[in-house]
Amino acid sequence: MANSTVLGFRYARLADDLEVKIREGVYRSGEKMPSLRKLHGQTGLSITTVYQAYIELEKRGVVIPRQKSGYFVKPLLGRILSPPEVEKMRPVPKKVTMNTLAYSIVEDMSNPDFLQLGGSVVMPELLPFKQLTRCLRAESMDAMKRSLMRYENPHGNAELKRQIAKRMLGQARQAITDEMVITSGCIEAVSLCLQAIGNAGDTVVVESPTYPWFLQIIEDQNKFALEIPTDPRTGIDLDQLERAVQKNAVAACLLVPNFHNPLGFEMPEEQKKALVKMMGEMTIPIIEDNIHGELYFGTARPTTLKSMDRKGLVLHCASFSKTLSPGLRVGWTLPGRFADRVKRLKMNSTIASPTLNQQVMAQFLKTGSFDRHLRRLRSALKNQITNTALAIARYFPEGTRITAPQGGLTLWVELDKKVDGLKVFQEARKKKISIFPGIICSATGRYRNYIRISCGYPWSEKIEKGIRTLADIIKKRT
Repeated sequence: MANSTVLGFRYARLADDLEVKIREGVYRSGEKMPSLRKLHGQTGLSITTVYQAYIELEKRGVVIPRQKSGYFVKPLLGRILSPPEVEKMRPVPKKVTMNTLAYSIVEDMSNPDFLQLGGSVVMPELLPFKQLTRCLRAESMDAMKRSLMRYENPHGNAELKRQIAKRMLGQARQAITDEMVITSGCIEAVSLCLQAIGNAGDTVVVESPTYPWFLQIIEDQNKFALEIPTDPRTGIDLDQLERAVQKNAVAACLLVPNFHNPLGFEMPEEQKKALVKMMGEMTIPIIEDNIHGELYFGTARPTTLKSMDRKGLVLHCASFSKTLSPGLRVGWTLPGRFADRVKRLKMNSTIASPTLNQQVMAQFLKTGSFDRHLRRLRSALKNQITNTALAIARYFPEGTRITAPQGGLTLWVELDKKVDGLKVFQEARKKKISIFPGIICSATGRYRNYIRISCGYPWSEKIEKGIRTLADIIKKRT
């Protein structure tokens, strides 16, 4: 009995020690743990004790076994720090005024001298550049000449639309190829859809916080933003939304139910159904941005609002910018009952999206390698977000809160109320570190003590040093 107790204490102590080292970043998310024999040699503990320690870590959700490969560090997204609190607010339509701060952030995103923790972009090395260039070379000179010397169909390349329709099986209730419009990225899709729905002076519901370029589109279309409190785990507050749309004349909702930027949540299935039902009964269109829909960290692709739409009121928007190539600028929209209006607006703005870009994307999708690429990309992003979150927990002041994203690229960080995220952004910029100040994610002046950190680049010593530098800047302001 005594020997059994000693064994129990030994394997538990070893498990505790290993878990501490994982949280300290000695062993990183996705990294292989030492083998049983190596730990046996390092610790002097028996193989049985080491094995029991790993079983204990597996029960705690800290490591995961892989057949014939050993144990690997499991992402710990839900067990690092408390989530940010939901901001209390009284939703009222507000005129949007974006300042030049947005342009500074975009400039930093394209500056190779900056540590990229600001822009929601994936590191080029994680994208299938070689496969895409092979698809480009596969085009014969005659075919390329024909592509470059004519206009594409204004609604999009037929083969690309067919390939996208295959991938959207189960994500829309009706035939979609005729409805689909190919756009220059997701942001053009959103802009066209919002323009198609209403007029200047209309009110548009957005989540709070929201993606700042949504606010810029609303401003440029001379519309009002109605921000609704949004939970970092479950999404927009449906009760407040219902009260707000009953009180205000709302022309549309502009929402990101899957892996929201910046919060990273996936709206629960029942809430999605309730949202679509509520807006359908009030005949209020929903523009659904699903740009991160393929970047899920769970076991299955999430459902879309479009798949629940029976009235043609959900205008679905997406692109390949976060998964394949931001530079090719290939996106699409399924605008429902507003399809004719969106097609006309698209023709009036650019006539059509570039032919060659669409053909390259269609050819890549035909190769069948997209899903293999996505599996690798999702695994990399999940590990990168975990390692960044653990570093924030290690270095940032006590009381810091962060989201636990279920997909996507970003972490939303709540700082002490005394800390001005805009000043943190400015100080970080002097040190060539790009981050996102939270205040830009609202038209109401909220989120001043928040920042957004992007995790699109693989974890490295340079990123860890950047997180420590940010922590030092923040500590000086608490």
